[in-house]
Amino acid sequence: MDEDAIAKVCEFIVPRIRAQSRMNALSSRTPMPRGGAIFEVSRIQDAKIAQEAGACAIVLSQSICFCSSRMIDPSLIAKFKEAVSIPIIARVMVGHVVEAKILQAAGVDYIDESEILGTADKENHINKRNFTCPFICGSTNLDEALERITEGAAMIRTQGIVSICGDIATTVQNVRSVMEDIRLLQNMSEGARLEFSRMTGVPSDLAAQTGRMGKLPVIHFAAGGIVTPADAAFMMDLGCDGVFVGPEMFDWPDPYKRARGIVMAVNRYNDPNALVVAMSGLNL
Repeated sequence: MDEDAIAKVCEFIVPRIRAQSRMNALSSRTPMPRGGAIFEVSRIQDAKIAQEAGACAIVLSQSICFCSSRMIDPSLIAKFKEAVSIPIIARVMVGHVVEAKILQAAGVDYIDESEILGTADKENHINKRNFTCPFICGSTNLDEALERITEGAAMIRTQGIVSICGDIATTVQNVRSVMEDIRLLQNMSEGARLEFSRMTGVPSDLAAQTGRMGKLPVIHFAAGGIVTPADAAFMMDLGCDGVFVGPEMFDWPDPYKRARGIVMAVNRYNDPNALVVAMSGLNL
């Protein structure tokens, strides 16, 4: 192999090796939640309920003011960290690099680049590889998910509708779409996968890895309309690693019982007897 060919190979491979080494080091410092429920909270008492119920993390939210929504007040992060020991997630607008820098400096455990807050940069998402804090990103299909992973996302949140309490139909549809497209990717020939990569801009090695694994190569949670243990178990049965639960859960009677039931359903989703216990007495 001549020097020019070697240089081209190195140009292609070295950045991927460095990126993978960075992700390995990052995951050893801050492991992503696996097989659990993440609850959105705006009050410290709700954060304590979520932790006691067995949540693997919490997402901080605050009321929308002046017809606009932005990142959480960074001073609140320390207050929540004093109250609970589970990881804390905070949102930034899509593409808002400065919000992400502020949250990382404030000591948040994970950053969610969230379409829920809206879009700051219509042309670019945040380059997550420039941060030491792991990122969560939303998507509605496989192409979007793989694009976010290419940018450095450590977790994908397949998103449904968040504005309608209990409406999981869109979430189910999007999760099914992702899983069905992964199965198609599994059965593609090498040539077809290369064509898929060419058309979508997804690196061919990432497409091949996803096909081999039969799932996304990062943690995969579902979000949107999940309000009961049965909803959570449904998402797990479809192939997700866990679920996000909205803040409306804390407005129901006995939020601890409901949160505990959701955590139980995530961990024992294929045990109907456990789901009977998880769903009982929730006053649906």
